[in-house]
Amino acid sequence: MAGPLSGVRVLDLTGVVSGPFATMFLADQGADVLKIEPIGGDITRRSRATIDKDGEFSALFISNRGKRSLSIDVKSPAGHEVLAKLVAQADVLVQNFRPGTMERLGLGVEELRQRHPRLIYVSISGVGDTGPYVKKRVYDPIIQGLSGFADIQSQPVTNRPQMIRTIVCDKTTAVFTAQAVAAALYAREKTGQGDHIQVAMLDAMISYLWPEGMMQYTVVGAEAAAADPNDRPDLVFKTSDGYITAGTISDSEWQGFCRASGDPELANDARFATPSARSVNATARINKMAEYIGRHTTAEWLERLDAADVPCAPILRRGEIIHNEQVVARGIIAEFDQPKVGRVRQPKPAARFEVNQAAIGGPAPRVGEHSREVLRELGYDDGAIDDMVAARTLRVAM
Repeated sequence: MAGPLSGVRVLDLTGVVSGPFATMFLADQGADVLKIEPIGGDITRRSRATIDKDGEFSALFISNRGKRSLSIDVKSPAGHEVLAKLVAQADVLVQNFRPGTMERLGLGVEELRQRHPRLIYVSISGVGDTGPYVKKRVYDPIIQGLSGFADIQSQPVTNRPQMIRTIVCDKTTAVFTAQAVAAALYAREKTGQGDHIQVAMLDAMISYLWPEGMMQYTVVGAEAAAADPNDRPDLVFKTSDGYITAGTISDSEWQGFCRASGDPELANDARFATPSARSVNATARINKMAEYIGRHTTAEWLERLDAADVPCAPILRRGEIIHNEQVVARGIIAEFDQPKVGRVRQPKPAARFEVNQAAIGGPAPRVGEHSREVLRELGYDDGAIDDMVAARTLRVAM
């Protein structure tokens, strides 16, 4: 059965991660996503280590799964003509060029939306299109630094900020973007009008961080009086043979932990008797939990905590995740054949639809794999296509 976005045409002019990851979600949900690549291909095809002998695919690029690829020089007259025809057919255009680039290409939002009022035009940027940082070149660590994420990860003793070791800003911005596109498509069904969606990575990450990461800055005028919720150890506990995590927010969870510890006196400690006391004395509470947890194995603690209805889990190494019993039972990881690479793994779409099911729509495309197909759909004959290939305006997969 087709996904919920079946019939939606998405023109993907994005590169790197935030844009391609957002359009991957749309492809998973049934949209026809056409990835426009430069003649040399998306930069992430060569990001980090390639995984095929021709250097066309990296593990990172596989997240462009389920898309079609048109490799064309959009700055050339022929490329500009092709793109104009594609825009006329598109429901959604997504771009993450630096501010001003699309205008120089003759693809500015005002011009296109005036010509195509139903078009949903999406602009993803690092810090937005206003302000003193607007011309900054931005990657994920820049936003981690600006948004407070690096501060939240600060080392407890030295207070040295640390980066999160994944491109959290790019990927979270992608989720915000995909949700916004779905909202705009719904609004267009009611009004007949498209929209211009602007998603800045900095805006997205401050919004994402705020609820608990910025608690002490929520009440105006009370900043200095509020405790820093991050000034405490993390919830990584070393057992006698590994690591677990456990949470004791509610009274029942704390009492359950006390029972699991085997020490009746722990439940009588006034510092931890109420949610408020446990919060004020969080460092002492977590350190006390660590003392008990270090005395037994991971398996024994998980059994005790589960029996006491205390939230807990083993802390899995990445190599253990694909074999974890819950991951296997849910069928979270899918396998499929990726041309030129072999068998690959990808997570299935996280949002599961009962009626209009989302699904991985196929492997990631080769550079220009669908160039001929797309141009034929636009009415170009093989002679015209061959001329563009000869002029190096168009690339087709060999």
